[in-house]
Amino acid sequence: MTRSDQSGRVWLFGDNIDTDVLAPGRYMSGSIETLAAHCLEAVNPAFAPGVTPGDILIAGRNFGVGSSREQAAECLKTLGIKAVIARSFAGIFYRNAINLGLPVLVGAADHLTKDGDTASIDIETATLALPHTTVHCEPIPGFLLDMIAAGGLVPHLEKRFLKA
Repeated sequence: MTRSDQSGRVWLFGDNIDTDVLAPGRYMSGSIETLAAHCLEAVNPAFAPGVTPGDILIAGRNFGVGSSREQAAECLKTLGIKAVIARSFAGIFYRNAINLGLPVLVGAADHLTKDGDTASIDIETATLALPHTTVHCEPIPGFLLDMIAAGGLVPHLEKRFLKA
């Protein structure tokens, strides 16, 4: 299910958030839970310990720039981030997130909210409801929505091959 039935806290970040701060290299040899516990700590030390399932990350331009480590998106999903909305994404991060079932939407919301606001997102309509406005993001194509709803690429393919 991709439709939001709950609200979450907004975690606001700026431009050029790279994969090295999303998944710090010095923790890469540990479990994904250990790695996620250090997600974005160089930018906001309160992020990983403060995230609750359903929270929404909003950022500026070029989110996920850097190395191709898929753990960057996996950390956000492990922490319970419901979706990431940014003005633009690094291509490999965008696809890694979709492949892992983490919704990522292109939209300009970073100037319309503040850290800690409450928001809700409808992934299917690409609509972000903020306290004082609604942001219409670029819609995710239907075939990618199906993949997200299945939980990512691997579960999506497993379901598809079981039908065959």
